[in-house]
Amino acid sequence: MHLLVLYDAPAASNPLRSSVKDLRRAAVAVATAALLLALPAGIAQARTVTDSANRKVVVPEKIERVFAAGPPASILLYVLAPDRMTGWPDPPTVEERPFIGEKWRDLPALGRLTGRGGTANLEVVLKAKPDLILDFGSVRETYVSLAENVQEQTNIPYVLIDGRFEATPAALRLLGDVLGVSERGARLAKYVEDTFVAIDAALAATPIDKRPRVYLARGPDGLETGVVGSINTEIIERAGGRNVAEAVGQKGLVRVSMEQVIVADPEIIITWDRNFFDRIFKDPLWAGIRPVRDGRVYLAPTAPFGWIDRPPSLNRVIGLRWLAGLFYPDRFPEDLRENTRTFYRLFYHVEPTEPQLDTLIAWSKGQAPSRQQPARR
Repeated sequence: MHLLVLYDAPAASNPLRSSVKDLRRAAVAVATAALLLALPAGIAQARTVTDSANRKVVVPEKIERVFAAGPPASILLYVLAPDRMTGWPDPPTVEERPFIGEKWRDLPALGRLTGRGGTANLEVVLKAKPDLILDFGSVRETYVSLAENVQEQTNIPYVLIDGRFEATPAALRLLGDVLGVSERGARLAKYVEDTFVAIDAALAATPIDKRPRVYLARGPDGLETGVVGSINTEIIERAGGRNVAEAVGQKGLVRVSMEQVIVADPEIIITWDRNFFDRIFKDPLWAGIRPVRDGRVYLAPTAPFGWIDRPPSLNRVIGLRWLAGLFYPDRFPEDLRENTRTFYRLFYHVEPTEPQLDTLIAWSKGQAPSRQQPARR
């Protein structure tokens, strides 16, 4: 399946725009300097931690306020130590709020330093007065460089945690140690490890070539997907599905054509986009695709966070159990309702009501609630 990598076209040079940008940078630099003067000159009691990028970072002995650099980090922080949060990258929507602990629903929206559409600037970060900046995801050189630059400019320690799905238990233990909540980190890590073990046991007797072929459909037209090994689709592969988007030398999210989807011949389609799910059974272009004919197109819940993606963080653990049950109902016959109740209680600090569980289970079967606000991007 030949795929085209998404990219941003370079903008044309504009001297006037460059001058305006320089003035803006200068203004931000002045504001940043002023805020830095208000910060403590040093950390009275400090310790050194090693993050997932093997960086030695000096952090306060007691960390009380943490700025999450993006949505994946905010979920990791919320799951592990919600009282340390300074805010959300985006405000929770009306349908997401009931599934977030009441104490944390109304934290301010501070934007993001990383990911698509970064909206936070250093002035916002400094005004939040964090003891630590946290990022959860890639630990490639690009993100190491960003962390070093932000740390140097703000004098706030910046920790990178590996966001690969397989590294989730280690991430929980590492951040638990950094934040001084090692016991909770170990407890959540054990839950994830037990989930991995249960799925591995269910898959042990299934050769790779006998596993279901799966296509992840993103966006309203369903023609954005993630190639094999991407952070967006690794949950499908971990649950025992074969991602049909194979593209040697390509990474991350890509655009594909309808013809490429037809040639790939998936047995199952997974999506979190309600607009696409609503149209796929009515669109003649998709009518001949095997999963549409067989009724094997599945809609993932997204409250309070996506079960399979959006963003790729701890929220995927419940999605892993859901997908394993879809792919192998005979080998993974778990009670999705009870799994959901347990996961939301343990990870999201809420006790779902029976009607709320009804909503989530119906959603996982394609009956999404009426949209009350635009979905989180």
